[in-house]
Amino acid sequence: MGQLAFYGAENGAKSGWARNYQRARDDPSAASDPFAIHLEDEPSLKALYANAEHIDNYHRDMNVFADDITIEDDMSVLVKYASGATMTYHLHAYAPWEGYRVMFNGDQGRLELEVVESAYRVPVSKGGGAEGVTHGEKELPNAGSAKITLQKLWGQKEDVPFEVGVGGHGGGDDAMLDQIFGPRPGVAAAKTSVERLSANEVDGALAMAVGLATNESFKTGQLVEIRELLGREL
Repeated sequence: MGQLAFYGAENGAKSGWARNYQRARDDPSAASDPFAIHLEDEPSLKALYANAEHIDNYHRDMNVFADDITIEDDMSVLVKYASGATMTYHLHAYAPWEGYRVMFNGDQGRLELEVVESAYRVPVSKGGGAEGVTHGEKELPNAGSAKITLQKLWGQKEDVPFEVGVGGHGGGDDAMLDQIFGPRPGVAAAKTSVERLSANEVDGALAMAVGLATNESFKTGQLVEIRELLGREL
């Protein structure tokens, strides 16, 4: 199930958050909008997005309450795999904090990972920078925390020690780029403790297939068989 629950013109009018602009760039009405992102105020965002628009035509500073906003911002997905395993997934794209929780349940107990990247959101006006947008690039005053908890089937829960990564997305950005393209000249490759668990192109395709099936289910309101959707055996 998916819906446009918070963003979009209709929801913005109901909540009072709506603003009348198309892009934040050079538009005075976006200066006081807490949902606006001002790419030119943050060097990394300016280099990554604003200066690259002529290459990919991606405009990251669009008004999230505009008439043409249609993508679901609240979704709940239930997936059953051929192995018998099931996955539940819920996304709130408008949550007041940024992070995620991942839980694994099995015949030996439960393992839970909780990552809070920012404990709360801070509204930023024009000229104040784009706080909290580039993950892990800088230490934030509202930075959250992370923990791993193991709850065995018979026994008390345990806090599992782990090493905290440094850099974008907890050091994952550098490790991923080094694995795909190789390390930069004169720089040692970034290593992680989970390299043996790295996904390959087949894993990526299967994950995308779940997304395709999810979107189809949103449209039809029906259960979707991925094999039938793709027209082939996986």
